[in-house]
Amino acid sequence: MGFEWLAIAMFVGFFFILISGYPVAFSFAGTAIVFGAIGWLVGAFDPSRLLLLPNNWFGTMSNFTLLAIPFFVFLGAVLEKSGLAEELLETIGILLGSLRGGVALAVIFVGTLLAATTGVVAATVIVMGMLSLPVMLRYGYDKQLAAGVIVAAGTLAQLIPPSLVLLVLSDQLGVSVGDLFLGALIPGLMLAVAYALYVLVLAFFKPSVAPALPLESRQIGKAALAQQVLKAVVPPLLLIFAVLGSIFFGIATPTEAGAVGAVGACVLAALNRKLDWMLIRSAGHSTAVVTAVVLTILFCSSFFAVVFDSLGGKILIVNLLVNLPGGKIAFLIVGNIVIFILGVFLEFIEICFIAMPLLVPAAQQLGIDMVWFGVVMAINLQTAFISPPVGFSLFYLQSVAPKEVRTIDIHKSALPFMVLQIVVLLLVMLFPQTVRWLVDLSAKPVL
Repeated sequence: MGFEWLAIAMFVGFFFILISGYPVAFSFAGTAIVFGAIGWLVGAFDPSRLLLLPNNWFGTMSNFTLLAIPFFVFLGAVLEKSGLAEELLETIGILLGSLRGGVALAVIFVGTLLAATTGVVAATVIVMGMLSLPVMLRYGYDKQLAAGVIVAAGTLAQLIPPSLVLLVLSDQLGVSVGDLFLGALIPGLMLAVAYALYVLVLAFFKPSVAPALPLESRQIGKAALAQQVLKAVVPPLLLIFAVLGSIFFGIATPTEAGAVGAVGACVLAALNRKLDWMLIRSAGHSTAVVTAVVLTILFCSSFFAVVFDSLGGKILIVNLLVNLPGGKIAFLIVGNIVIFILGVFLEFIEICFIAMPLLVPAAQQLGIDMVWFGVVMAINLQTAFISPPVGFSLFYLQSVAPKEVRTIDIHKSALPFMVLQIVVLLLVMLFPQTVRWLVDLSAKPVL
């Protein structure tokens, strides 16, 4: 072994700095500076390699795919801050309120719709937590079921296109965003259906945990209900079709579709008389913060990667992963365990820039389909996102939950939904066509 020990020390040092709570971007950069200097002193690192960084950074800034990120974040911010998401949830709640577990089903349905328009988990979980959790508690829902449904449905934005996870993963995997979106659609819907079936079965055998809404709470004339559906449900559905349909049918790139979605969200807000300067300013601020965080982490992670590669770290880890006993199966088991553990502690953006540069070369050498691999990793990240004790979605809900919902209730609420997600993850791993079918179908020439 040459100076690979220095690369290992660099990665271990980075991880300890990270778990101490220091910002991820500065953890990347600080570790790179310290170990780059040590490497230079012992003759293991040539500082001239840092001249590659400006080219990498300018290449990142000219990446047309990453431009979709601010568009989709802005779209989600407009829907959240204009109250359109609130109206959508209220309307679906009335439509399904006569069923046992109807409000929970409404949360799942709306969570799926918001995931298909925004791709932002925090906004979806917080909005639905503020709106639907007090309603479910008021009408006798079990605390853990109510919290679990919100956490799980809100986190669908991790997987269902136009997920920001998929956008960042596409850049790291070197695959088409459109293919990744198509591949993730069926697994995402499988998760939503699994949640809904769980609620229906639980409500059937234990009616007390998910009662139907009282008649007086959903009394509304048919004409008024139809008008409310046309106003609150149909426009978001048309927006989803405009955004995802234009991508899936090859009419627009994800970036162009994101721009259409951002404009469409503003049009919907204007039609509802909610569009004003404060809304644009607030949505723009949220968009700028998320975009700046992504790019800062990306720049600093590329600095880390240059030093880490120079010390032989990347070659060492890739060789280790490729030569695991058991080949592809062992690699997938190890890869999923690593991503899950990181996902419990870190945001998906950080994981993409830490783990993917190490896993992707090994997956390519083993001949693994990269679209399928990306979707598997996205499902895994979603599972980690709701995992106690530090899943991010749990804290998002905790920040807006009523006082009677304890932290332990929120954490316990995620456990059955974690089981459902693991089942879907295994199904996707066992049946790759759940990912490949739409991708292969789109690749066939139209006669």
